[in-house]
Amino acid sequence: MAVEVQRVADCESAPDDASFERWAAAAMDGLDADASVVIRIVTPRESQALNAEYRGKARPTNVLSFPFEAPPGVPSRHLGDLVICAQVVNQEAVQQGKTPAAHWAHMVVHGVLHLRGFDHLSEDQAAAMEAREREILARLGIADPYLPAGDRPGS
Repeated sequence: MAVEVQRVADCESAPDDASFERWAAAAMDGLDADASVVIRIVTPRESQALNAEYRGKARPTNVLSFPFEAPPGVPSRHLGDLVICAQVVNQEAVQQGKTPAAHWAHMVVHGVLHLRGFDHLSEDQAAAMEAREREILARLGIADPYLPAGDRPGS
């Protein structure tokens, strides 16, 4: 599995490439060994511009997922790209009482699952996606991100 990390935002608190690779690989479990994903760490400005253009929301967001669809007849194992806003993820970690690493891991897993076709537009879809996130994060030693801060181990 190939994970390319692009760092556009100057964020010393962002995890190292090995962490991103480990989290993405956990969410890509079961795919061909040559599956790939790009993770781009961006500023609020870039996140806001992309969120406005593709989702109609004029604010930065934690993670955006852009699934890749190869043209007909062109073989590709590239799942797509994740765009993660460092400042938003770090702020959310504090607000939600999570360690930054746990929240970064959750955003990577959540984004990769979107690239794999999971979504949360309905209650049933959300329940399935959240269950899969919990399972993957547990394998990584990360507490359930949907529990209130006081109910998560280590809080």
